[in-house]
Formats: sequence, structure tokens, C-alpha cells
Amino acid sequence: MLKVFETMNKPLLFIAISAVLTVSPFAPASANVGQAAIDGCIDQIRAVGGPDGQSGTVLSSEYSEANSLIMFQDAGNTVWRCLVSNDGVVAELTVAQAADDGGGAMAGSSGAGASSTERVQFASGTSGAELTGSLLPQESRRYILGARDGQFLYFRLAANGPGMTYVIYNPDGSVLLDEMGAAQEYRGQLWQSGDHVIEVYNTSNGAQSYNVIFGIE
Repeated sequence: MLKVFETMNKPLLFIAISAVLTVSPFAPASANVGQAAIDGCIDQIRAVGGPDGQSGTVLSSEYSEANSLIMFQDAGNTVWRCLVSNDGVVAELTVAQAADDGGGAMAGSSGAGASSTERVQFASGTSGAELTGSLLPQESRRYILGARDGQFLYFRLAANGPGMTYVIYNPDGSVLLDEMGAAQEYRGQLWQSGDHVIEVYNTSNGAQSYNVIFGIE
């Protein structure tokens, strides 16, 4: 049977109707992938996947002593590829197959295609970080940043060309700041505790390099 994970709100379980489920052609390849690894991927998808990422199905798992490979399909039919250590530390999370929104475009802001995820960590004794990155056309990258209710978040996207935008999500997947252009930085109070997600998009037709600056007060 396919494994189904619950929503973040424990009383509201994601219920799979057994009559609808069929045996997946991507049945788990190995029983050696532990629950800690599966839970680690699920937690990461919940953090970055928005409302659709709060529930879904484990399609397959392949055990490795280094990083196991786990494939998920979320409630919006996006398929995620997760490389994770056996103790649940996610090394890489990417979209293997984006869901179609029914209009010929992939689901997600700005019609973004492939995406990747990176956790932001501050050096000891500091309250900020600066990272560099690059994106191909229509790609996005999600930056995960832990913060508490009542703290203030500062974010700046410095792009080396046009067409770069970003969206900020609350830990529950709701939108804190809707899509903004790189020319406008953000500074504002946070209203939830947990992993906030800042997703950077390249909506242009060419590859883009950029810098991102994060701060928490």
C-alpha cells in the first residue's frame, strides 16, 4: 500500500479512501529506508510546499548508506525528489515533476518550473546571512529560515538582471508577502513561529545570478 502522511494540523488528518488507491508502479524498492528518513523528507516538504505540501503519498524509496532517495506526490500532484540521510537530515529536495494547473502551465507562482531548497543558517553570534545563487529561466529556489512570532525579518534580493521576483510564506504555508520584484526589499514583523520560506523566482528568458541577504531581529 502507498504510505500517506498527515497534515500539520494533527486533528485534521489527510484521509486516503482505500477504494481510490491503486498499487503504484513506483513501489518502494527497499524496506531498509527508515521512518526517520521518511519523516525528515515529509517535514521538509511541509515547510516549503505550501498548502498542497501538507499532505500526500510516498511513491517510492531507495535505500543507500549515504543518502536514500524518496519520491513523494503531494496533494496538488507535484512529485518531489528527496535525498535524505538515514537519521532524517535532508541533503537535497527538488521538484521532479510539477503539477499542471489545467491551463498548460505548471502550478506555482510565476509559472515557475524546477525548484530547489536551501536552509539558511547564521554564523554563531550573528543575526544575518548573505548567499549567492543562480537560476535558469523559469526556475526557483526556496530558502528556509527558522524564526519566532514577534521577530522582524529583513530580506533583500539583489539581481544581476531583470525578471527576478520573490514570495515569502508563513510556516503554515500561507502567504506573508505576495510576489515582489527584486527592486523592493522587505522588512516586517513575523506572526508565526517555525520555518518561514522565501522563494526566489527567475521569470526571465535567460539565466540569472543574484545575491540574497537575510536578517532576523
